[in-house]
Amino acid sequence: MEPSAYLDMAAVEERHWWFTGRRRILMGMMERMQLGPGSAILELGSGTGGNLAMLSHFGTVTAVEMDAGAREISLTRCPGVDVRAGMLPDGLPLAGESFELICLFDVLEHVDDDMGALRAAKAHLAPGGAILLTVPAHQSLFGPHDVELHHKRRYAYAELRDKLLAAGFMVEKLSYMNVALLPVAWVLRWLDKVLGRDRPTGSGLPSSPVNQALAAIFGAEAALLPRLNLPFGLSLLAVAR
Repeated sequence: MEPSAYLDMAAVEERHWWFTGRRRILMGMMERMQLGPGSAILELGSGTGGNLAMLSHFGTVTAVEMDAGAREISLTRCPGVDVRAGMLPDGLPLAGESFELICLFDVLEHVDDDMGALRAAKAHLAPGGAILLTVPAHQSLFGPHDVELHHKRRYAYAELRDKLLAAGFMVEKLSYMNVALLPVAWVLRWLDKVLGRDRPTGSGLPSSPVNQALAAIFGAEAALLPRLNLPFGLSLLAVAR
């Protein structure tokens, strides 16, 4: 992403409905996984560190981020976390290290060689360890929002499943998420394309009542996703071992 995008992210990710809703869902998933005390957790592509405090509730966290500005922001927000410079797939500063949980939260779509990234992550999984990842879904939704965030692609369900299997994983869970807001997103993304907008609709922080309502709608999936798979949605969530 552009450096300015990292600054924008840091400014809103504590409050924006999408980030807060996703954190609720991810916390629900990790609680269900029952990680052992002191589990080694790795976040690849940690951005400005919005997930590091959450992850620290479940174990000892190491993070890898390629952007220097994002790393600096992370260190001010979570000074006790080991945040290292590195990138996927061939620039991970993790020689000889392994982790019980490796997280890629909306990272894989940024990497040219996504298969290489999955294999690189797998190489650092401890025996019995798991990877937890999220990606945007539906290539038909690809538009200004994805261009602004330097996405290379959005994923189909079968595509993500097949890539995880080809990288040597056993897929334990694969589900859509952000179900309720998919119809709204379809309309907004269609308007962005038709009207030729360079700046995607809805990219900023909405008014407080709207933000709270959207966070509640999205975050409600935290009670569902650990127990069942959702048939459609804006994003995909996977657990693989």
